[in-house]
Amino acid sequence: MDLLRCSAVRFPRTHLRRPFRTEIRPCFAAVRSSLGFPFPEQKAKYYRELEAAVDVVERACRLCVDVKSLLFSNDDRILEKNDQTPVTIADFGVQALVSLEMNRLFPSIPLVAEEDSSFLWSTNLVGAVVDVVANKATFRDEVTEDSVLKAIDRGGKDAYNFGPNPATYWVLDPIDGTRGFVKGVEALYVVALALVVEGQIVLGVMGCPNWDEDYFVNCVTGVQETGNNFSRSGMIMVSHVGCGTWKQRLSDMLTIELSQSWTRCFVDGCQVLKEARFCTPESQKWESFPLSSSFNAKTDSEKIGNGDILLVPACCGSLCKYMMVASGRASVFLLRATTRKVMKKISGYAPAWDHAVGIICVHEAGGKVTDWEGSSIDFAADQVARRTIFPSGGFLVTNQCLHNEILGLISSNSSIN
Repeated sequence: MDLLRCSAVRFPRTHLRRPFRTEIRPCFAAVRSSLGFPFPEQKAKYYRELEAAVDVVERACRLCVDVKSLLFSNDDRILEKNDQTPVTIADFGVQALVSLEMNRLFPSIPLVAEEDSSFLWSTNLVGAVVDVVANKATFRDEVTEDSVLKAIDRGGKDAYNFGPNPATYWVLDPIDGTRGFVKGVEALYVVALALVVEGQIVLGVMGCPNWDEDYFVNCVTGVQETGNNFSRSGMIMVSHVGCGTWKQRLSDMLTIELSQSWTRCFVDGCQVLKEARFCTPESQKWESFPLSSSFNAKTDSEKIGNGDILLVPACCGSLCKYMMVASGRASVFLLRATTRKVMKKISGYAPAWDHAVGIICVHEAGGKVTDWEGSSIDFAADQVARRTIFPSGGFLVTNQCLHNEILGLISSNSSIN
């Protein structure tokens, strides 16, 4: 295996809020340079960043698999955050691993991520997180309790103050679908990493360790896999601006010639709304969506009648639904944004890491993502931290063919404040 070499970049001993510098200064070290993407390096401006992102997401997925194998035999490995969302050692471990590796390779690029170490300080699980990170890190002897905690906080809410100027940064969701992670083998979860350059998402990598292609073939009407057999093998999905969206089996990452294992992803070609395959969050009932005024939702494809649409089950988190649309397994993903009152006005908001990777993967597969008013998602709207996005009403993710029709139905059946 070819390696790219450089000296390690150590974390500073203290974290200071500081403005971001937009220059990308890579420092390549110990990352596979023979990943064999199915497009030439000359076509992909951020080819090396994509190589590094795929490498670290693949290792993060294996970290998750290792932790999950022990999850149900050791109760103290499941924690509850203050918001009652299940968090695991894998969640903190993935963030630490990605932060350590990407900071070494690209020390000038900040990280925006979900977790911070404050919760770990109150537990006795720091050592367990250090152990799982060391097992997958490039330089294991540099993985200490101090370096892991600082790596986690490098992506935390107080790490950077970007300001209003265009910024370049990584966006990480260490585990999207933590409820799925603790549910069992059937529920999906995703490790996701994207690169935003001056407001544009330029690349994204998603890893789903327990993606089961046969499950989607069986539950989605009229879709058959024509490429490799991905069943129960996990999946890596990658996207680079201008180069398309591609997938391969996670189990193939270290076992075959990778340039021969990529499969191009495209959204489906459905042009008739009543024939579309929809997915929505588990936590949001169909009746809460504007389209419920026009269609009833059924989960059994054999019982679809006039006025019904097919709702494809998918657990858990948002990013696996983006994967489904990008790979043609679903035609539409609808999500209502969380709302809050600001200056007597109700506005929607969502974490940036729940959507960044999914948006570029769907776009590069031929689809479209907007809010419910048809506006693009602005990742620079949160001028301080780049952690929050503000969609009007919610997110509409489609195969593009159906996008305008659905926007029209949303507009006629709801009032978006």
